[in-house]
Amino acid sequence: MAEPYNSISENVNDENYTIRPNFQQKFRPTVVQKIIHDILVEKLNGQVYSPETCSTFTKEIADEIKNKLKELDLPRYKYVVNVVLGEMRGEGARMACRCLWDSDTDNVAQDIYTNETLFCVAVAFGVFYY
Repeated sequence: MAEPYNSISENVNDENYTIRPNFQQKFRPTVVQKIIHDILVEKLNGQVYSPETCSTFTKEIADEIKNKLKELDLPRYKYVVNVVLGEMRGEGARMACRCLWDSDTDNVAQDIYTNETLFCVAVAFGVFYY
């Protein structure tokens, strides 16, 4: 005789019912900052600012950071990566971002790279998807 339809299957993935990530699966800003720093140094070390290549560099850097974050394999996290690349001209620059998030599960990491001709700010947001 077949089981009734309203019984809960034993093959249900418990991850679907997780409200919060466990301690080991949280977005760690120190780990992410190291990833961002390594990518910025690798991509921009020895580079000279050029307005023609600026957009391709920012896109490549953002994609590489996002791909490295995916390799961390944090379940149900969504990533937002913002990269700003500009010419170093002795002027000041201010950046701001406003977000609505859960301070228990969501976090942010950033790093700055500068040389004689350019500056680069990379920010990665890790947001837990409920």
